[in-house]
Amino acid sequence: MTKTSISFLLLLLPLGMFAQRNGKTTHPTTIQVALQPDHWNFLPGTVDFSTYKSVPAMKILNSPDTAVLKNLDFRDGTISYDIEPVDPNFTSFYFRRSSQQENECFYFRTALSGNGEAVQYAPFIDGINLWDMLPQYQTAAWFQRDQWNHVKLVISGKRMQVFVNDTTRPVLDIPKLEGNVWHGALAFSGKAIISNLVVQPGQTGGLSPEPLADITDNDPRYIRRWLVTAPEVVTTATDYNYTNAPGKDAAWKPIWAERNGLINLTRQLGGQRDRNRRITWLKTNIHSAVAQTRKLKLGFSDNVWVFLNGKYVYVGKNTYGSPIMKEPAGRCSVDNTSFDLPLAEGDNEVMIAVFNDFYGWGIIAQVDRLERLLFEK
Repeated sequence: MTKTSISFLLLLLPLGMFAQRNGKTTHPTTIQVALQPDHWNFLPGTVDFSTYKSVPAMKILNSPDTAVLKNLDFRDGTISYDIEPVDPNFTSFYFRRSSQQENECFYFRTALSGNGEAVQYAPFIDGINLWDMLPQYQTAAWFQRDQWNHVKLVISGKRMQVFVNDTTRPVLDIPKLEGNVWHGALAFSGKAIISNLVVQPGQTGGLSPEPLADITDNDPRYIRRWLVTAPEVVTTATDYNYTNAPGKDAAWKPIWAERNGLINLTRQLGGQRDRNRRITWLKTNIHSAVAQTRKLKLGFSDNVWVFLNGKYVYVGKNTYGSPIMKEPAGRCSVDNTSFDLPLAEGDNEVMIAVFNDFYGWGIIAQVDRLERLLFEK
């Protein structure tokens, strides 16, 4: 049997032979994934397998349709494919997909080639795409909707680099993957044509699996420890005042800031269910050695009511698509807003009602200066 024949037979083996199990590689170094219906899970009539522009291809026919690769449990390595975007809005690639609810996602905003939001990364946590909580994970990329575009992802532990039509310089360099998952399936969604899907498990090109340093770790002005209540479903539109605050018998749990000072309520409290809007309360203490006024920068999603020692100091709404959404485009950023905190001498209770209306929810809080201030630890 010739070497060419042996290679051909290897490509015909079931993909289950190539799975990553318990972090150990049990397959050849390169897998040319078969773009044939037997290797994919999809709903009838949503995916077409054929020859396109002289190569085997998989065509996802409608915007919400999804194709999931069978029998491959991917952890780390290099994934490459050619894509011709068709959807006018989004085409997405999922990896480490444990379910539709929990996965990592890289996607094209297909109408925005060359724009600063052309390609984005976001995790799905509890079924919620956290794009609105992580505006830093996007960048410009150049691609065409009427021709092949080459994509390569290098995934190693908590790091990822993404290359689009350029194999020398990543367009996205993710310092820390934010999902809850470490391994899982590969999948595509959104109208697109896919070809030349190649998986190289374990081949990370020397990319360290350790996350890069969070530069905000060296900034003590972020308020990183809060207490949070269990969320409540909101059935009617309402405004909140201090009389709506939790009573003395309310249960509070500690929550600490993640990367970039983000209090990520989605990770701790989950997302919306059946389009029910929810509200929760956060509180913390700021001890001031003297009476003074400090400026508080606040990032938030979606709406907040802020109280200092029982009195209103700020009310804001930041729902994407609303006329009064904050920059950047209704997403959570420490630059969303700022306002004065007139602190009394001694302990000061900061309490925030946070309302979830759209995708993820949370806050980022930072004071302008730490002169004679102490935060809870």
